[in-house]
Amino acid sequence: MARTMIDSFPILSLCLIWPLLGALALLFIKHSDLAKRSALAIALVELLLSVVAVNCFNPEYGGFQLQEDYPWIPGLNIRYQLGVDGISVLFLPMTALLSVMALLASWNSVQHLQRFQLASMLVLESVTIGVFTALDMALFFLFWELTLPPIFFLIGLWGIGPERRHAAMKYTLYMLFGGVPLLFAIIMLAINHAQFAGGFIPQDLAFSLPVLLNTPMAGPSQNLVFLLLILGFAVKAPLLPFHLWLPTAAIEGPAFVSALLVGLKLGVYGIVRFAIPLAPQAAIEHRWTLAILGAVTLIYAALLALQQTNLRRLLAYSSISHVGLVIIGIAAFNLQALQGAVMQLLNFSIVAGSLMLIAGMLQRRLGSTDMLHLGGIAKPMPRLTSLFFLFALSSIGVPGTNGFPAELMMILGSLEAYPALAMVALLGAVLGAAYLLGFVRRAFFGPVVQDAVARLEDLRPRELALLAVPAVLVLLIGFYPQWLSSRQEASLLTWLQRLQPPVLQITHLNPTPQLRGFVAQKGSAI
Repeated sequence: MARTMIDSFPILSLCLIWPLLGALALLFIKHSDLAKRSALAIALVELLLSVVAVNCFNPEYGGFQLQEDYPWIPGLNIRYQLGVDGISVLFLPMTALLSVMALLASWNSVQHLQRFQLASMLVLESVTIGVFTALDMALFFLFWELTLPPIFFLIGLWGIGPERRHAAMKYTLYMLFGGVPLLFAIIMLAINHAQFAGGFIPQDLAFSLPVLLNTPMAGPSQNLVFLLLILGFAVKAPLLPFHLWLPTAAIEGPAFVSALLVGLKLGVYGIVRFAIPLAPQAAIEHRWTLAILGAVTLIYAALLALQQTNLRRLLAYSSISHVGLVIIGIAAFNLQALQGAVMQLLNFSIVAGSLMLIAGMLQRRLGSTDMLHLGGIAKPMPRLTSLFFLFALSSIGVPGTNGFPAELMMILGSLEAYPALAMVALLGAVLGAAYLLGFVRRAFFGPVVQDAVARLEDLRPRELALLAVPAVLVLLIGFYPQWLSSRQEASLLTWLQRLQPPVLQITHLNPTPQLRGFVAQKGSAI
């Protein structure tokens, strides 16, 4: 196969293939302890590779970088095409870090079919990297669907609830339902390109995202494509009314899988990466609908979280509520809110994943995370309580944590675009503080009423190590958010260029000289 792009070293392919090769290697390792250590080593190398990819990325350029392009299915013009921009590149190390944390969290919790469990997690990591790097829509859909089998087995075989198989089937059916409109939208996009180019089907179909972004589409077709893409991505985000699979999976599945589900928001990424840029006029026309859907999801899930007495179910509804806030930020269509939304998606990997892993640690010690079995945990487990409280503060956006700049930018950007919905976002933040801090007060503080709680062992060295890294990131990003936002800015400006300037108001405080030049070159008015 001939190489058609400019980058000489295929770092993205290496990031994609390495966990898959590691999963295959585990088949030949018979000893369970050696298999666990090998899987951890593979995941750590993957984290290093993802950091190398970020280091190779030039944040001053807003287009796709590190591209690789090979023929794959020439008869349908489908290609193996990878690339990243400022929107997607940081999801690579966040995915790798969360995978390392999940492997460490499952170290002693899986007692049967260990090699299959480890291999499933590495396969899931590989295809998730594929979702974030694929620039061919057919290739993206392949990776999107390949996330199903490992999650199905991870929930069904190693879940901790009596209804784990039901939860696995429920998740699978929801995802298959969401895949149907995605496939139809991708086919419509490919056919539209062939018709626009005056070519023939199938040889003139196009699935390449850069090509499709520059292919005009008629209004009615664009509206339909936008609706299909939003429907498909809303299932996995999840947004109302497609959210029911997540609380079930969180309560029945293993904590390390729940951490991946709440930490990696592939559905919201799909809305940013594909739905809005590929149907920009439809997105502008229906932006209010998208924003209201986010607001309803935000408040409804927060109200449900207030009623929960189980920590894992509460964290699931909290994750759904935060997705609603991110959708409001995305639908504001200005730079400030969009930066906050993408930053919050990255924060999910750190904060939501860590909170769910801590819930899993309590589950293994007490056999439950229900309020009836908790109370006074801070006395026997001060280290766990301190870290949980730190992540909880980040989740509600307290200054000094990584949640604060993300929520502040989303609310300020939304205030400019939708003043009424910005007030809804503020209400959601208040409700988030109410349900999370209220649970912390009842579960972690106060008198110890259960003998099992009094005998609890605090964090072990391995557990402390896996939570220390995200805790440091919470504070680093909280005090220096510019490191993240500067890597996104040029790509988000390019993203906004696809939308009509009269409708949009691109806001940014103190733009850098490079960005002034970038915007001037594009002919944009800030």
